[in-house]
Amino acid sequence: MKKITLVRHAKSSWSDLSLRDHDRPLNGRGRRDAPFMAKMMASKGWAPDALMSSTAKRAFTTARHFAQALGQEPGAIVKEERIYESDSATIIHLISNLKEEWGHVVFFGHNPTFTNVANLFYKDDYLSNLPTCGVVEIEDAQAETWSDFAPPTAIITNIHFPKQYF
Repeated sequence: MKKITLVRHAKSSWSDLSLRDHDRPLNGRGRRDAPFMAKMMASKGWAPDALMSSTAKRAFTTARHFAQALGQEPGAIVKEERIYESDSATIIHLISNLKEEWGHVVFFGHNPTFTNVANLFYKDDYLSNLPTCGVVEIEDAQAETWSDFAPPTAIITNIHFPKQYF
């Protein structure tokens, strides 16, 4: 079985308009939500083989909170420039080229791309917007390789987001 998890970065700050979009940090709510969601997912027995993050500060900071909660070193996070300002086709390309020994990979990135990617795998519903720090788990019990990871066998199995808990 192969599993992909999409995590949209936690809420970011717009307080310093001189910063480039790529350099925006998390705001107070983001600093609350990222560790909370990370600990919650860790408590569910998560043991991903890899964490792959956009190079944007807000996404990488979110990934660091997850790495800490999962007992992984921040240096183990794979920084992937192509996630920042990507489209669905880019994310699907990244998935299809993952290392075969990895069974579960968590991607940290941005909207609207992550909402669009999630909707490719939604069987009977539609996700209008993946909230900040939202988590979408997608599993494919039939995929033997990452290039096989595709609908209709790959489907969303869980969606979590902070407002479910606060």
